[in-house]
Amino acid sequence: MTELLLDANVLVRFLVQDDPQQGPAATALFESAERRECRLHLDSLAVAESVYVLMGRYRRSRTEVVDALLTIIHNAGVETAEAEVVIDALKRFDSKNVDFADAWLAARAANGGYRIASFDRDLDKFKDIRRFEPKG
Repeated sequence: MTELLLDANVLVRFLVQDDPQQGPAATALFESAERRECRLHLDSLAVAESVYVLMGRYRRSRTEVVDALLTIIHNAGVETAEAEVVIDALKRFDSKNVDFADAWLAARAANGGYRIASFDRDLDKFKDIRRFEPKG
């Protein structure tokens, strides 16, 4: 079976279908994965890049982006690295007005039992984690 690491540009083309050649090609790839003809590996960095591109360039809402990416993650032919953390981060991102990087750190902290060393008070929006603010 062919194993492929997904780039964010394939995810974005699949979701927005704004290119007459790349959109259908991305769709065919995901359909092939769904039929188990290949396995697509989704890295958290590609998820993060997709979030920023979809919200920035394509002006998609948080909920649209999260729903679309969760659908991809749950595709039978897609294997997501650190899936539990990625799913948690997407849900946190959708539920609070924070950027995806903060939602990712909160998810990692919650799943790993870490405190987060940060000056960013946005992290205090997540009641299940603790922020450590360095002092001089």
